[in-house]
Amino acid sequence: MAVRQIRVMGDEILTKKCKPVKEMTERNLELIEDMFETMYQANGVGLAAPQVGILKRIVTIDVEDGNQYVLINPEIVLEEGEQTGYEGCLSVPGKSGIVTRPNHVKVKAFNEKMEPYELEGEGLLARAICHECAHLDGQLYVELVEGELVDVGEEEELEEEE
Repeated sequence: MAVRQIRVMGDEILTKKCKPVKEMTERNLELIEDMFETMYQANGVGLAAPQVGILKRIVTIDVEDGNQYVLINPEIVLEEGEQTGYEGCLSVPGKSGIVTRPNHVKVKAFNEKMEPYELEGEGLLARAICHECAHLDGQLYVELVEGELVDVGEEEELEEEE
């Protein structure tokens, strides 16, 4: 396992659409392990393959609910409700912004054994699924931000002023 370099906003790879994964290989398994290690080292809750320079439809998520999620070729099939709150991204270091996302989502994907499964999530898990799946289509959360990006840490101060 290895920590990989996280690509940051301005890197062209973050704007490209990723290719579906056709089979699980040793290289893909290594990529998934590296993505988890990179995500944890950076204190993130999710990471998409293009964020480490790989144009494959692979996402890793751990929102500290006791589960590690691997989503290969994910497809969101249900979105319900909405939640609005501050969101950040490892590819936009030091910044966050207010984004509205569905509060409940269902996603169809494959796990690391290429077995199909469905995952339903609410709250932070739903936000992470939507955020990471958007990366696979070359979209960053900054395109959805309501208002201005703020420095991480300023969110609480701004919420107190409202």
